Amino acid sequence: MSLSDSGFELVKDFLSFEIAASIIGEADKELLMCKGGGIRNADKRFNSINKLALSAEMLTSAESYLAGRATLVRAILFDKSPESNWLVAWHQDKTVAVSRKFEAEGWGPWSIKDGVHHAQPPLEVLENMVTFRIHLDDSNLKNGCLKVIPGSHSKGVLSQEQIHNIEKASIAVVIEAPMLSALVMRPHLLHASSKGVEPSRRRVLHLEYSSYELAGGARWA
Repeated sequence: MSLSDSGFELVKDFLSFEIAASIIGEADKELLMCKGGGIRNADKRFNSINKLALSAEMLTSAESYLAGRATLVRAILFDKSPESNWLVAWHQDKTVAVSRKFEAEGWGPWSIKDGVHHAQPPLEVLENMVTFRIHLDDSNLKNGCLKVIPGSHSKGVLSQEQIHNIEKASIAVVIEAPMLSALVMRPHLLHASSKGVEPSRRRVLHLEYSSYELAGGARWA
């Protein structure tokens, strides 16, 4: 599967064991105390994630999928576990994090999450973004891995009714991914996950990048 056609691709051996171990070593205590299953603004809370997310290697990887210079949009560290085992219905990631609210056509509605401004941008912004879901553990059906609908990113920003209709008419692909691999995807690709039937640690570092230039002096958060 290629990102241009299907909206996703799985890259094995994307991350070194040493970098994964440094992230887990720094963040795991806070993850275990987290009730919501994930930590937003992870690049601002953990040095190891900041170093990886802003590294020349990571930015170069992002730019290979974008039309220009890559900038980090946001970083989230997820942990699906026996204590925090959840499901996510079919959806698109269609909000972005920015430094300040601004007025521009097609932007909104606006909200604040963990003190950071978020908004739904125009489709052209989502099309100039790429997401890396870096697996810090093996991800499989037993522990609630991601499912995607190939090509759904090409259908634009969808309503809930459209999402429901596409889900019923499509065959989902289950992303069983080994530790250290990365699922590279467009944010508005339809994706979902089920609860783990035999839940174990399923830690995933979610990094979003964009080459879109923001208006009004705003920066990507």
